[in-house]
Amino acid sequence: MATPPQRPGFPARIDLGSRPTAGVSRPGTPRPAPRSVEGGTAASAGAPAAVRDSIPARARMVQQLMAEGISDPLVLRAMGSVDRHRFVDSALVPQAYEDTALPIGLGQTISKPSVVARMLELLMQGGLKGDNGKLGRVLDIGTGCGYQAVVMGQIATEVYSIERLRDLHEKARANLRPLRIANVHLILGDGMAGFPSGAPYAGIVAAAGGEAVPDAWIDQLAYGGRIVAPVASAPGQQALMVIDKSRSGLRQTILEAVNFVPLKSGVA
Repeated sequence: MATPPQRPGFPARIDLGSRPTAGVSRPGTPRPAPRSVEGGTAASAGAPAAVRDSIPARARMVQQLMAEGISDPLVLRAMGSVDRHRFVDSALVPQAYEDTALPIGLGQTISKPSVVARMLELLMQGGLKGDNGKLGRVLDIGTGCGYQAVVMGQIATEVYSIERLRDLHEKARANLRPLRIANVHLILGDGMAGFPSGAPYAGIVAAAGGEAVPDAWIDQLAYGGRIVAPVASAPGQQALMVIDKSRSGLRQTILEAVNFVPLKSGVA
């Protein structure tokens, strides 16, 4: 693989909404060393119980994921290390560690933990991994509130996460800013076009489903890489699709029924 161009540091803002090429903000002062999100943050005495109890709540969530068949140790560790309550509105914090999708505004949702874990485990089973067992550079289509991108940052060396809705992009930036995660880069742009500047990708995951997987994603996927994305399986229905790319061609596998928001083009 050719040496990629220099990557933006956190908090990166790559705005594709007003022009075809990306502009990256680079702070002029040195940034602090990246901090792990594992263990969460100390909660104040007046914080909601769901926040104070986030560590045992995450542990129970991981136990439930294991009971449902998730077994990849890196995925389980990642799911157990990220504070999901940071990414939902305060009124929904008590539900943060339940296996349910929650609204994040603009008609979008944060995916159920079981769905996030399932998709990332599928990615780990087929994506290109390094000596440390982690995936290489990956592309996350549909940043939303940023939760999945942060979880992906625990199992991959580098994450590019793209969101077409400006307000959600800004919300994700606000959610990630205090975490200082250096290997997750947020992009405002058209997810259907992918992000060619970061290609080739070891894996691509989408949190929105269209009639088919865009050709741009396949073009930007490295040989040996894997795409995990929902696609239309029948009118009004979706199924999870896995695409593996090799030099001999593509292998597509249709899995279980899922329910994601529609994949749309453009920036709004």
